[in-house]
Amino acid sequence: MTDAALVTAHDVNVTLAGRRVLRDVSLALSSGHLVALVGPNGAGKTTLLRALAGLVPSEGIIHVRGDELSSLTLRERARRFAYLPQGHLVHWPLPARDIVALGRYPHGATDPARLTARDAEAVLRAMQAADIMEFSDRRVTELSGGERSRVALARALAVEAPVILADEPTSSLDPRHQLDVMKTLRAAVDKGALVIVVTHDLGLAARFADTVLVMSEGRLVSQGAPAEALSEQVMADVFRIGAYRAEYQREAVIVPWVEI
Repeated sequence: MTDAALVTAHDVNVTLAGRRVLRDVSLALSSGHLVALVGPNGAGKTTLLRALAGLVPSEGIIHVRGDELSSLTLRERARRFAYLPQGHLVHWPLPARDIVALGRYPHGATDPARLTARDAEAVLRAMQAADIMEFSDRRVTELSGGERSRVALARALAVEAPVILADEPTSSLDPRHQLDVMKTLRAAVDKGALVIVVTHDLGLAARFADTVLVMSEGRLVSQGAPAEALSEQVMADVFRIGAYRAEYQREAVIVPWVEI
């Protein structure tokens, strides 16, 4: 969006199991923005998120903070990108606090029980931001799916990376906690982070995102402010739906309404 873009991609292609999943994707995203990545199932949203972080092999050029992604070590990438995957699966019966502390691993904190003062403060800030202090001592395997998702969000926040990549972070949550998660991510943006969120909830995208990227069949087909990127034509061509549109408290409202 600007010359000072934090993350840029130029002609990025990804092929998985012999199938082209991403096709010639180019973008430029700046800090202090919440970007919603939307599109039908199989459009390539998760693959793009993973390609930006270097988690899948790709062709093309990706830069973060002016450095080519391929030139960074794995630890350097982990410090620049906090990745929140789908599912929030946790197999270790660790206290929630220790799971959050794993977010400090890229900074050299290999033992959650032996954190530096700086690491401990980062963990505390992340737990407060995700509102999980009340169950910080409970084993994460004993928490509900929604509670585990908030612990996973806190772990990502604890990295204190300039870029947060969140893959469907609200999918397992009730409406109240969906709003809480989006407000938490919005707060990270207000502190200067670039947050890229994959979501199927066009209503949340319209309300919270500064920019919406629309993908279809591996290509980036529309981008801009929510009302622009999610135009009636895009909704019809990409999602095969019509939408109810309104404004409430000076924020866009877009509700999928009818199949086309």
